[in-house]
Amino acid sequence: MKLKFVLASALLALGLGAQAQQPVVIKFSHVVAADTPKGKASEFFAKKAAELTKGAVKVEVYANSALYKDKEEMEALQIGSVQMLAPSLAKFGPLGVKEFEAFDFPFMFDNTEELHKVTQGPVGAAMLAKLEPKGIKGLAFWDNGFKSFSANTPIKTPADLRAKKMRIQSSKVLEEQIRSVGGIPQVMAFSEVYQALQTGVVDGTENPISNFYTQKMHEVQKHLSLTNHGYLGYAVIVNKKFWDGLPADVRGQLEKAMKEATVYANKIAQEENDLSLEGVKKSGKTAIYTPTKEERDALKKAMGPVHTKMADRVGKETLQMFYKETGYTPE
Repeated sequence: MKLKFVLASALLALGLGAQAQQPVVIKFSHVVAADTPKGKASEFFAKKAAELTKGAVKVEVYANSALYKDKEEMEALQIGSVQMLAPSLAKFGPLGVKEFEAFDFPFMFDNTEELHKVTQGPVGAAMLAKLEPKGIKGLAFWDNGFKSFSANTPIKTPADLRAKKMRIQSSKVLEEQIRSVGGIPQVMAFSEVYQALQTGVVDGTENPISNFYTQKMHEVQKHLSLTNHGYLGYAVIVNKKFWDGLPADVRGQLEKAMKEATVYANKIAQEENDLSLEGVKKSGKTAIYTPTKEERDALKKAMGPVHTKMADRVGKETLQMFYKETGYTPE
């Protein structure tokens, strides 16, 4: 009997030891292609997490909506079906954190320097903290780039967008942006956009060039106008209960991995957009137009009222924090 007890104890100990050695798995889901800035940064983070935790954490990256479409992924994170996401900032408005839609205001940022004053400073930290009551821990902001309009007819003036059905993300601010130039906003999941453009369900869309190219939208859009009228970025987020349940040292190692991944993500964002623009040019399928300063100013003026109309939605205090960092002056 004593021998049986000793053997059973030894087997139990071995079992527990084997279990303890199993890595913590983080499912990191996103909706864009693996060769986009976000896709590459996700893989970079996975590699760094494995290195810094010495294999104690394994990050599994699922690109191109392999697990969930963008309409479903936030709920999946909140209930713990996935542990980590990097959704576009427009996703937090429908979640009830409307302040994030300040990032959607047209012409809010003239350049990356102005943007990073927000995302990498106290304003960005305060924005991420607003997610915690939703069971979400915000870890970092990742750039994708500034958006351009595409359609099957040239876009040089605000009037060129009139009556066009333009695909946008779910954001009341973006809806108002399209209406301000007479367009018809169409909210649609990112994974559905190519087919919608191909079949004429929508006439055009707005995207950073890397998304436009990697999703092959240049195959179904004849014109691209480099308006740089808005910003598309991501917040890397994690299920708060899961995060808080990790050992403190593991969290510290993952925070370091995320910091390095963020530097990498923001570094390659512009490079990837530049390469994608070259890819669009070489394809010969889409005519690329660069608006003059006067044409861009006209678009900015036409969209200016969005700032006034939507101020109450995101909160005037939030807008003023953004304006202080970016120097934007409402007309």
